Amino acid sequence: MAQDNKPTNNNKGKKRPLKFNEMWIYGIVLLILTALFFMDGLNGVSKTMSWNEFQQVAIKGAFDKITVNRDQNTLTAQVKPQMVDSVFKAGEIPESRRKSAEVFTISTQIPSVDKFSDFYDQNQLTAQVSYEHDRFNIWSIIIGFGPFILLIIFWIWMTRRMSGGGNAGGGGGIFSVGKSKAQLYDKKNVHVTFDNVAGLHEAKEEVEEIVHFLKNPEKYTKLGGKIPKGALLVGPPGTGKTLLAKAVAGEAHVPFFSLSGSDFVEMFVGVGASRVRDLFKQAKEKAPCIVFIDEIDAVGRARGKNANFGGNDERENTLNQLLTEMDGFGTNSGVIILAATNRADILDKALLRAGRFDRQIYVDLPDLNDRKEIFLVHLKPLKIDNTVDVDLLARQTPGFSGADIANICNEAALIAAREGQDFVNKENFMNAVDRVIGGLEKKNKMTTEEERRSIAIHESGHATISWMLEYANPLVKVTIVPRGKALGAAWYLPEERQITTKEALLDQMCATLGGRAAEELFLGRISTGAANDLERITKLAYAMVVYYGMSDKMPNVNYYEMQNDGWGISKPYSEDTAELIDREVQAIISTQYERAKAILREYAEGHHKLANMLLEREVIYTEDVEDIFGKRPWISRTEEIMTNIQRKKPLVESAGEKKEEETGIATDIEENEAGVSSEGETDGDTKSDSLDNDTQKTNEEQ
Repeated sequence: MAQDNKPTNNNKGKKRPLKFNEMWIYGIVLLILTALFFMDGLNGVSKTMSWNEFQQVAIKGAFDKITVNRDQNTLTAQVKPQMVDSVFKAGEIPESRRKSAEVFTISTQIPSVDKFSDFYDQNQLTAQVSYEHDRFNIWSIIIGFGPFILLIIFWIWMTRRMSGGGNAGGGGGIFSVGKSKAQLYDKKNVHVTFDNVAGLHEAKEEVEEIVHFLKNPEKYTKLGGKIPKGALLVGPPGTGKTLLAKAVAGEAHVPFFSLSGSDFVEMFVGVGASRVRDLFKQAKEKAPCIVFIDEIDAVGRARGKNANFGGNDERENTLNQLLTEMDGFGTNSGVIILAATNRADILDKALLRAGRFDRQIYVDLPDLNDRKEIFLVHLKPLKIDNTVDVDLLARQTPGFSGADIANICNEAALIAAREGQDFVNKENFMNAVDRVIGGLEKKNKMTTEEERRSIAIHESGHATISWMLEYANPLVKVTIVPRGKALGAAWYLPEERQITTKEALLDQMCATLGGRAAEELFLGRISTGAANDLERITKLAYAMVVYYGMSDKMPNVNYYEMQNDGWGISKPYSEDTAELIDREVQAIISTQYERAKAILREYAEGHHKLANMLLEREVIYTEDVEDIFGKRPWISRTEEIMTNIQRKKPLVESAGEKKEEETGIATDIEENEAGVSSEGETDGDTKSDSLDNDTQKTNEEQ
């Protein structure tokens, strides 16, 4: 019957037999040698005397047995129990040893056997005498040569361990450094599937197609097509590149090798190339299979950028071997390479060409819908109440990666647990977002009343101007409670934009300058609190002039600073042009600063109410600003997009901003606004003063 061939689990209750280990033998031998070494002295006490001393003691009749060695002219005499005290002086033997010893012996060197016989006969000794010759003693040889034998055995064992010892995968010693460190997974070891990957719809489709290639290759090859040899996952950190690879490992019913780019690197020359060869050797044996190399930029960096003055470049040798194995003279049919990096710009061009990585899959930061899906995934294990608005959370976290969203959900749960709540509510999530962006709240930070008033006026300046400008981001929350390095903070609800107009950039710049302008207008002095604001708007102004071509005197020109063979940066413009750029940047900033002051003069009364409310309550929200200034006359672009998506209608032109069709060359303006975000500040007001798309970790400065 078919059932007879099925393996049974009858051995579950049985004890596993002890496996043989050569170390047991070494340990037993060592114990035996140690026991033999100390055995002679355990039950007896021995003493060496000169021949004259022996004669004096022997005449007194102190011995009852004497053994003479004819070959070595030595003798050993056993002392009578009643004569021990006369032979062994007081203090010569420890009292505990004297009591435990059973035999007391004396050994001495005799002139000759004949002279001993004459002495014995002349003094008429009564001790029993026996004579012996040297004999072969295996134990004495073992004791004498035992340490050397053990050293030799230990050396042989270490050599076998370092060379791999015949075990699978090698022993990890110096002689196995050329072995690949890739870990082999199958669907039993990985429990992540594509269902666990939220968002990333386009990237997921392309990766899923690779799995389909392996499961049903005939479907694609019958028309003459070839299975792609590799796919490179590119994107910012935390966007889910490694998670996608885990999903592939969980979905594909083929062997899955996983390792990091740094696993090829070792202190020995030539090890990296050897590990690459060993990796592909294992992969070919298990083909069809998938090899995943995480952080491939560790070995894939462009060659020739870092000259080593004629020395051997181990990293380049490793890369050359990798290039050859991926698509060289040999064939790797059935081996698909997946790799991930967030530094695709520094990879070698030969590595990126078709035939090695046929596809580059861009894993971008999640958009609004993707963030909502990611929140829903991470909210499943949490106990939340009805106040939690997933749509608001998704809108409030533009530029956040999947890892950031997971961190926010975890922080919210920790905050709720710390406060002793039974459920995680909306306020916990708001505090978690604040915690992730701005740092810990410092309510006990020492500030004077004058400083608090200055901070309130500064933050109210940001809030007032952003409320009055069409393209500025709507306000969510303003606080003067210190958080992290910031003395105050203002949170905004950024709009979802694929491109940004010049008017939008100028409005953002004007709102950012609102804090400094409010200090000058209403306090008559300025402070260091605007250091972070000035850094951001300066970088934005230079980006407008140098990168985006938005200057009146220098329109439609892009002065992108290019690297010159890795040795430095060459500016593609003259010193006169540099001076003109500086003047244009200063003109843009000055114009927006005066504009900010004009708006504040117009709405000075509302600004004062807002500042006083901040001083009194320390935290104010959108509803408070709306009570003072009224509703904003502009419709939220993001809400309009979402409404049209739900109605499945095309987006119409709105508020002076025309719909832009997506193109393959357009880069996210939020990512290209170089320098709008800041990594830190001195005693500035906040790291998140205007939490538009640039301050909520959306952009990587170029």
